[in-house]
Amino acid sequence: MTYKIPVYDINNEHSLSQTPNFNNKNALMKTDMVYQCEITNIVELTESEKLFQLKIINPIEAKIFSFLPGQFVMVEVPGFGEIPVSISGSTSRRGSVALCIRKVGKVTGILHKLKKGTMLGIRGPFGTHFPMKQMKGSNILLIAGGLGIAPLRAPIYWINEHRSDFENVHILYGVKTPEQILFDFQFDSWRKIYNYDIHVIVENSDKSWQGKTGLITDLFKDISIDVKNTYAIVCGPPAMFKFVCDYLNKQGLAMNQMFISLERRMHCGMGKCCRCMVGSTFTCVDGPVMDFWTVMNLKEAI
Repeated sequence: MTYKIPVYDINNEHSLSQTPNFNNKNALMKTDMVYQCEITNIVELTESEKLFQLKIINPIEAKIFSFLPGQFVMVEVPGFGEIPVSISGSTSRRGSVALCIRKVGKVTGILHKLKKGTMLGIRGPFGTHFPMKQMKGSNILLIAGGLGIAPLRAPIYWINEHRSDFENVHILYGVKTPEQILFDFQFDSWRKIYNYDIHVIVENSDKSWQGKTGLITDLFKDISIDVKNTYAIVCGPPAMFKFVCDYLNKQGLAMNQMFISLERRMHCGMGKCCRCMVGSTFTCVDGPVMDFWTVMNLKEAI
């Protein structure tokens, strides 16, 4: 029996955001589809993080593959396993997938040893996404802690490409040390070309650091937001979510106007291993992007 590659409407956001029905054989075949990719570039960001640029080899599959900001893929290293990674690039670059990967375990350790030209497999995209169209006409507050700046790049690219659809854009970024700052080479273009207001803070400074020192919540003193017309996107360590979102909520920002990503809980990406299960909710299937109201009603989510 020949399996015909399904035709997707790549301009239909609704169809892309639907959760697969894992009891439906045809839907399962789509989630199991592996896109063969070649590593076309590797950027060493820090000692622990690298940015991988992947190219989908098959031109038909390259046209089929599309994603929305906040979604993730399963990255397969043949013979070693696979891991979930949020996509860290532009939704408009067909056939190209950017992934920022931190070296923390077996599979990520192997990935960090790979060179340009190596072949990998990806499945997906999976999960919910940031509702960028819903945010149209509003101010955007992007808050990242540590590696959380990586999944934020997808909504940032979306805003770049639809800049007239949004009002003021603030980026608040906090890390433990100056050496852990990611993508600082893009900060100037975000400021000058797209008129973003960017604030960076570190918890532990050194002699080379000329910026602010403290916690990410200290940066709220430097900005003024219209809570009635602002959406917040928060990515980073789970411990950060409650402090940041509680502060914004006390300022009057509604819980359903704050969106966070629980990607760090994920493992298999398909709701099969149950490692990401919170109550009766699977982070990888029902998330990873959820509004703060939903998260606060999930016991032990953060």
